[in-house]
Amino acid sequence: MDERGRAHEPLREEEAVDVEWSGNWVAERLGVELAGDGEIRELLGLALRRNPKRAHLLVSNILGKHVPQRPSVVHGAGFELGERVRDLLGEAEARRAVVLGYAETATGLGHAVADGLGVATYLHSTRRPVAGVAQAGGFEEAHSHATSHLLLPEDPDLLDATAEGSPLVLVDDEFSTGNTVLNTVRALHARYPRDRYVIVALVDMRSEADQGRLAEFAEEIGARVDLVVRARGTVRLPDGVLEKGRSLVAAHEADDTAGEPPAPRSAPARVTLDWPAGVPDGGRHGFTPVHRAALEAALPAMAGSIADALGDARRVLVLGFEELMYAPLRLATALEDATTADVRYSTTTRSPVLAVDDPGYAIRSRLVFPAHDDPADGAGDRYAYNVAGAGFDAVVAVVDSTADTPALHAPDGLLARLAGHTDQVLLAVVPSYVPSPTADGPASPDPDTVRSPASQRQEDAMLPEPLRGPDFSSYAADDVGWLLQDLSDTPLEAPTEEREEAIQSGGAHYAESLPVEYQPSPQYQELFKAALDTSAARIARAVGTVTETVLAERGPRPVLVSLARAGTPVGVLMRRWAQHRHGLDLPHYAVSIVRGRGIDANALRWLAAHHDPADVVFVDGWTGKGAITRELAAALEDFGGFNPEIAVLADPGGCVRTYGTREDFLIPSACLNSTVSGLISRTVLRADLVGPHDFHGAKFYRELAGTDVSGLFLDTVAARFDEVADAVDAEAKELLAADRAPTWEGWAAVERISEEYGIHDVNLVKPGVGETTRVLLRRVPWKILAKRGAGADLDHVRLLAEQRGVPVEEVGELPYTCVGLIHPKYTRGATGADGTAVTEK
Repeated sequence: MDERGRAHEPLREEEAVDVEWSGNWVAERLGVELAGDGEIRELLGLALRRNPKRAHLLVSNILGKHVPQRPSVVHGAGFELGERVRDLLGEAEARRAVVLGYAETATGLGHAVADGLGVATYLHSTRRPVAGVAQAGGFEEAHSHATSHLLLPEDPDLLDATAEGSPLVLVDDEFSTGNTVLNTVRALHARYPRDRYVIVALVDMRSEADQGRLAEFAEEIGARVDLVVRARGTVRLPDGVLEKGRSLVAAHEADDTAGEPPAPRSAPARVTLDWPAGVPDGGRHGFTPVHRAALEAALPAMAGSIADALGDARRVLVLGFEELMYAPLRLATALEDATTADVRYSTTTRSPVLAVDDPGYAIRSRLVFPAHDDPADGAGDRYAYNVAGAGFDAVVAVVDSTADTPALHAPDGLLARLAGHTDQVLLAVVPSYVPSPTADGPASPDPDTVRSPASQRQEDAMLPEPLRGPDFSSYAADDVGWLLQDLSDTPLEAPTEEREEAIQSGGAHYAESLPVEYQPSPQYQELFKAALDTSAARIARAVGTVTETVLAERGPRPVLVSLARAGTPVGVLMRRWAQHRHGLDLPHYAVSIVRGRGIDANALRWLAAHHDPADVVFVDGWTGKGAITRELAAALEDFGGFNPEIAVLADPGGCVRTYGTREDFLIPSACLNSTVSGLISRTVLRADLVGPHDFHGAKFYRELAGTDVSGLFLDTVAARFDEVADAVDAEAKELLAADRAPTWEGWAAVERISEEYGIHDVNLVKPGVGETTRVLLRRVPWKILAKRGAGADLDHVRLLAEQRGVPVEEVGELPYTCVGLIHPKYTRGATGADGTAVTEK
């Protein structure tokens, strides 16, 4: 029986290859054609997902993610690719290579490639933040179900290529457009430049239009870039395939009536693994040849323990867990060697795919269960495909200790779901690896340069004092202290199109320049004032609610630290609420945080020297997809005592637990730039302007004083405080008693929109009224998605879109009031750097 309560024959390997191709069901109904070399249909099947921009999904038969496969086949596929890379590089370069795999799908494949190289160190990206581990990099994978990747090597020099001839080998399961891999290389090359890269994939599915991009890219970065793949092919789509796909998915889902999942047949049991001490559970923090040798030596004994616990089981599935692919895979290969049982291997996943019970369809069944990671990076459902109804009489679920949580053992958890479809469920827990200092310990400091804690505190206290109005900003001196340096006399503005191209191409970071300040037309200024009058009470209520929540949970005298500049008007209003309602004179500072670069470390040091870090409450205006929320949490890992939670006025993205409202509505301070934010620009971080002992910079636009409405905004909202006081008291009391855990719904929506509209970069999707307004004011907008029926909250968006000639597309199902899409035409960037031409293998 599958999760829907239907019986079907066990999945057989020959059904996917010898008898019927597991893409026939989709191909026959949609007219999709999978063309390529002779192996392509053996490697790939087809499935469907709800997606207006791409109806089909390629499903690998040998990756070990969605389709259970013999573990020796899964590991052998990666190992053979690694051998080909070793032959390409030569023995000397292979020894210096670092292999980088992509989470979550290619973590096991990348590790197997490293095994094939034989002597390479392996690292994979991760979506699980780990406290105390410095981030060596990160990137976005726009087409993925979960897009944010972190690089967290234990050895901070792992990716450093200063040693001559240290190639980087990047491994993904599918090379489709090349956007993700090339964007990763571009970002890493800027930080860790090297002469040679090798891209490895099971299949190369690039279209003819994408074929030439690799050579152009190699020339752009001035390095050699090789491509090693097992098979090549392409997907040919007929006209109208998207409409047919939508109809087919909708019809199937409408006919699919899910009953209660089957009751467990038996209670899951634990099997103890004697995991070798000091060996990481995978490549999240790096996996060296020494680790590999220790694991190989321990595998037979661990497989023997599992075999003893399985008894007479004849058809066994070893089921890994999301990013934890390699450890379960190697346990499965060892079990395959140690027993005569028919052993298969696959893993759970966070990617939702339609299941159809047909031998010509790649995803025959699915099990659904709640996330059980701790913390679950993105709460919600998780999935195990082609397990239900597959005839397994035993399943060995392998997780790391961090994921061995109550949710795993809950009545609706993974173990219970598995027990409804097999007679025996074993749980094997691999200890989660916690990075620690090297065996030799930290390097001894130079006695001539070492500073005592007392001298460090004295130096931090001697950092510049905060800038205040009227010398810097039009806010009153006691409204906010800016932990910034004044760059008002420095030319920083660049034309919008030129700036956009530099940002998207990787040639410049957005914080290295400033957009030309938008000068509102008289019509737009009137629109702002009308919006302010209409929404002032609504904003006052949200200000009061978030302030009362902070006072109740973070103590009676918090130190407000707003994230400049969107958070600063909110910080000022929170300070005024505390003063008006409670007679509190709360300190308030504004600091800079930059996506991809972190928070201003010197500002944090100043705060720690003058206040108790535990009293600091970070404040922002609103959440979009939650990128800054994650950025702050990662940045504060190196600074003890600070609480990374952000308090925001509006949390439409569901990214924080302290908020005034989760509605996506017009906040008038988002309608303008500096003229509603104390005449301060957005913050600047550029190496030639910001030294190691400087605060980040910003400009004070004194010349715009005639159009400044910063005071008007504050005074209009504060005038409504008494009017909303009773409602605030009731709402704050209700919130304090409620479950306010972040849902990250906004992040999931952005992933879907990015994929549906073919943007391939979540940083170009700006959700919510505030972020959409920013797109229209200072980026190159492509189009605006507006929720059908949205009213006055979008009047200013429609006016700005009309002035800039940007289409507004009404959308029925949209979790935000609107979403701004930045024009993706600049993603290729400029060329011209000398480099070696691409060689494809």
